[in-house]
Amino acid sequence: MNVRSREDVIIHLRDKGDFEREVLVATFEIPKGKVSTYKRIAEKVGRPCAYRAVGNALHKNPLAPIVPCHRVVRSDGRLAGDKENVKARKRLLEEEGIKVEGNRINIKKEILF
Repeated sequence: MNVRSREDVIIHLRDKGDFEREVLVATFEIPKGKVSTYKRIAEKVGRPCAYRAVGNALHKNPLAPIVPCHRVVRSDGRLAGDKENVKARKRLLEEEGIKVEGNRINIKKEILF
């Protein structure tokens, strides 16, 4: 799969609903070494109270890890998901240089996107 740009992501997600596509495109834009929160993604797509729906959209991410849903965490820095998913997300984040203590990231301005 050749997905390199925002436009490529949009094309590959043309069968998704507007909200889900907007969430996945916003997540695609999170650079390596940075994280965002479900709430910040919800705000970015113009639905500030829809952070749980953001989680649901990311759970169905058909373009992982191209759309890096592992870079989206809870507002308190905790990694969400079941035990196996948390373990995989933690590994990916650490490979990108993000320090994870336990299953939590210390969200600092330098890493927040």
